[in-house]
Amino acid sequence: MDNEQKNDVLFFLAHLLEVNREKIIEVNNTDMDTFPGMDESMTDRLKVDNKKIDGMIRSLEEVASQSDPEGKVLYEFVREDGVKITNRTVPFGTILIIYESRPDVTIEAAATAFKAGNRILLKGGKEARHTNLLLTGLWQQALAGHNADSNYIRYLDLSREETQRLIRENSHHVDLIIPRGGEGLIHFVQANASMPVIVSGRGNNFLYIDNDSDFEMAVRLVVNGKERISVCNAIDKILINRNINKLKEKLSELVTHLTEKGIEVWGNQEIVSLHKDIKEENDAATLCEEYLAPKLYLSLVDEIQEAIGMINRYSGGHTAVIVTNDIAKADIFMQQVDCAAVYHNASSRFTDGGQFGVGAEIAISTQKLHFRGPLGAQELVTNKWFVYGNGQVRD
Repeated sequence: MDNEQKNDVLFFLAHLLEVNREKIIEVNNTDMDTFPGMDESMTDRLKVDNKKIDGMIRSLEEVASQSDPEGKVLYEFVREDGVKITNRTVPFGTILIIYESRPDVTIEAAATAFKAGNRILLKGGKEARHTNLLLTGLWQQALAGHNADSNYIRYLDLSREETQRLIRENSHHVDLIIPRGGEGLIHFVQANASMPVIVSGRGNNFLYIDNDSDFEMAVRLVVNGKERISVCNAIDKILINRNINKLKEKLSELVTHLTEKGIEVWGNQEIVSLHKDIKEENDAATLCEEYLAPKLYLSLVDEIQEAIGMINRYSGGHTAVIVTNDIAKADIFMQQVDCAAVYHNASSRFTDGGQFGVGAEIAISTQKLHFRGPLGAQELVTNKWFVYGNGQVRD
């Protein structure tokens, strides 16, 4: 498909979402009713309302407005004998996206891969089955309506065992697999996949408050970083420089703001001794955990290098924030912290394809090959060498 045809499909799919709003929400309610007793995080991921449909429509329009990722010239060279050598971007081929409980992935992640010219196989969680099947049906309607093969986007209505076998055997000739979900899913795919994998890693994001900082700003960034507990860009750990002026008073201010929002505050024995409302947790394993819950863990550090060391040891490599007035310290932090996105005096919640201006994302990669951070359509291509001659041979 050329760029115009791809964009026509995306815009028409946006139209189909608009006119099928009530049906989408009705079907999603069926999924919600099938799994009563879900926790707050799961409910937030599974539920589709008008706001989420607005987000899907906006993502489709943003992706359609971007330049075509296919066919970009990366390198060009003409030899003395007239052979022309060009390196251009091409699609990966077929991308398998495995995800849990987020029906909007069916639209947004697929759109990024589709814009880059890839075929997409979707495998969502059983809890969102009815919503995913409906949304995939709208995809196929949009494709068929613009003279495109409706099998460009397919939903794999497979059991857990069938999915695991597909991952091991690559029976669907997949060129790239992207698992989006919990650590169990990601580890299984990494250990068993017979095709390349892009890891959409866990969050477990850290925020460090320096002794030279605007503490009111820090509180705002912490609260905003915990505004949604089900997202991978949420804050889970707060590191506070113990040399901060009026530490006990400022700690009380932070804890008050968090508890008023219904967020449990935990910490080790040392920090618990400074505030009665902090719950004690001395097991260092908690530092590795992505909570996906209304919970934060606080710890004191002596200086910036200790904070950097803790983040590099325990975080998920996703996002880290420093709150400081010292630009030199911020630069050290941002250079040395080993995360896909690093922030100075801004909320972790901006780690998102739409917020970064790349449109809908297929994942937020926490690995270093072949790309890191939000993966938009421009990153879902590989390269290929095109060589043109008229009979030249190598001596």
